[in-house]
Amino acid sequence: MDETSLTDEALVEQIKQGNIELFEEIVARYQRKLVNYIYRMINDYDSAMELCQEVFIKVFSSLDKYNPEYKFTTWIHRISSNATIDWMRKKKLDTYSIEGQDDDSPGLRAQLEAGGLSPLQDLEMNQLQGRIEQAIAELPFIYRQLIILRHLNELSYDEIASAVELPLGTVKNRIFRGREILKGKLSEDMSRKGGSKRG
Repeated sequence: MDETSLTDEALVEQIKQGNIELFEEIVARYQRKLVNYIYRMINDYDSAMELCQEVFIKVFSSLDKYNPEYKFTTWIHRISSNATIDWMRKKKLDTYSIEGQDDDSPGLRAQLEAGGLSPLQDLEMNQLQGRIEQAIAELPFIYRQLIILRHLNELSYDEIASAVELPLGTVKNRIFRGREILKGKLSEDMSRKGGSKRG
């Protein structure tokens, strides 16, 4: 059977049985999402790549502890989340603002279907993407982490609750609050940009 057709859990079982070369498929499935998540938390692309590699090493060395009763995607995101928080604590950093985007970094635009846009619409989409990414980067950590997991990595509420080890209700409340803060930031931005047009 082609490894690309195997579930994550089946892949892990095969790796545990000695087919360690199949771990490359795990990396292929999760590298972009994990780098995306880590980068948006720490705003340092090189460090995000290094930290992602450390996460995969940790995942590989901990496969014997993985319980297949739980979704693998939740488990790997929990390891990634813990590693990212540890890195931030060591650096004594918590909040970040985007000063520049690395062209190689995964962008929010990849999450948007933008086919058939006119040049003007494409420009407006790029500007909107920039405003959204800026607003996400300015969110307090407790909201930024959950917004990224929900809207960029597309985890369910239950998966996020398990990954960050918080009650489901807390996750839902913080994501709701994070969205409200984002709406407020984007609304303020639009008001400032539109102010000169009124009169």
